[in-house]
Amino acid sequence: MPIFIFGAQCGACGPGYASPLDAMKGPREEIIYVPCIYRNTGRGKPDFLATVDVDPKSPHYSQVIHRLPMPNLGDELHHSGWNTCSSCFGDTTKKRNRLILPSLISSRIYVVDVGTDPRAPRLFKVHWRRCWDHLEPNECRQSRGRGFVLLDGETFDIKGNWEKGDKNPPMGYDFWYQPRHNVLISTEWGIPKCLGYGFNPNDLKKGRYGRRLNVWDWTTHTYVQAIDVGEDAAPLEIRFLHNPDAAEGFVGCTISSAIHRFYKTECGDWAAEKVIQVPSKKVEGWLLPDMPSFITDILISLDDRFLYFSNWIHGDVRQYDISDTRRPRLVGQVFVGGSISKGGPVVVLRDEELQSQPEPFVIQGKKVAGGPQMIQLSLDGKRLYVTTSLYSAWDRQFYPDLIRDGSVMLQIDVDTEKGGLSVNRDFLVDFGKEPGGPCMAHEMRYPGGDCTSDIWV
Repeated sequence: MPIFIFGAQCGACGPGYASPLDAMKGPREEIIYVPCIYRNTGRGKPDFLATVDVDPKSPHYSQVIHRLPMPNLGDELHHSGWNTCSSCFGDTTKKRNRLILPSLISSRIYVVDVGTDPRAPRLFKVHWRRCWDHLEPNECRQSRGRGFVLLDGETFDIKGNWEKGDKNPPMGYDFWYQPRHNVLISTEWGIPKCLGYGFNPNDLKKGRYGRRLNVWDWTTHTYVQAIDVGEDAAPLEIRFLHNPDAAEGFVGCTISSAIHRFYKTECGDWAAEKVIQVPSKKVEGWLLPDMPSFITDILISLDDRFLYFSNWIHGDVRQYDISDTRRPRLVGQVFVGGSISKGGPVVVLRDEELQSQPEPFVIQGKKVAGGPQMIQLSLDGKRLYVTTSLYSAWDRQFYPDLIRDGSVMLQIDVDTEKGGLSVNRDFLVDFGKEPGGPCMAHEMRYPGGDCTSDIWV
């Protein structure tokens, strides 16, 4: 899966917060940007960027207050990234005023102006190159193909490739960098032409899904090491600890349903160890007899105390205390959909974790289709936002009701003292009620930055 990298290393060239702990003291979020997708829904509508009001004091609380449609059909907007983040803290002449929206299918890159009117974004620039095939943005940086494309931080013109040398990994997806340790580490999802049509079990054991963390030298831009996390693991989202001195972090592996801790060794290279394994469930009425959880998104609180991740197929969101990074401890869990709810087509025959199948998740009279997918945490760590769409081809395959009814956005209250999660029943954004018909909502970004888009150097 190609990735795409934005911006150059810049030392001190932008807004944000001086440290992760300073960011936790930042203002409460008032709006969130959410890409919404129509591909594979049968509706001839362009994807759009939704602005959602998340201010409980507002009369428009938990409502879409603005929609910015893209000028083309079939893009499949996916993830997004900023033109600058807290790694560029210090220069008041710079602003976090552009949101970068690459398209997973069309290869277009939309640059959105969110600075002129944050509550009503407008389109600023469009790039398109057929050879990109698929793009995956990330944070205030992004990559392409098996390498990385660099955009100018002012004009957003393409400057060329970031990587140097002839060595490249076979696949790509997400990545994170840590300049103090001279490293960038990227992940692998799978071969784009296989992913585009859904999940095919016949692709397993054929090298079509990723199994490596790929280590790059941050200074020389060269590929230096591969870390094997297991066949068909499909490592997706990767997060270093926010402390810029820390030489460790976590990666979520989707198909293997495992969390691996990666770390710098005493020899100066990098290694990984599995620290969480979500057991598969023995089932009837599903695609396979053993149902993996499908870990699809992870994040770490800004104080590096808690790790959160979503199990898109099983249907739960989890909170782990990572005070001891080698021994994460489960302290919070809540089910908000998924494939194992009572009364559905799936019967669980054996479950190592649950005594019975969870009840269907209903909020404000709506039975939620799909499972928890993208997650975003408030700066203070007390509110976790969740959307339910993964990727339209996989949504259609695993959750046909999600395509029919549209996805939702939820808010989960977090106990930051002892740990614990509970759904805020007053908050629901129902994308099934969009004027253009039900659509799929994906990743979330706050205008001021968040714990999955800010890096400190």
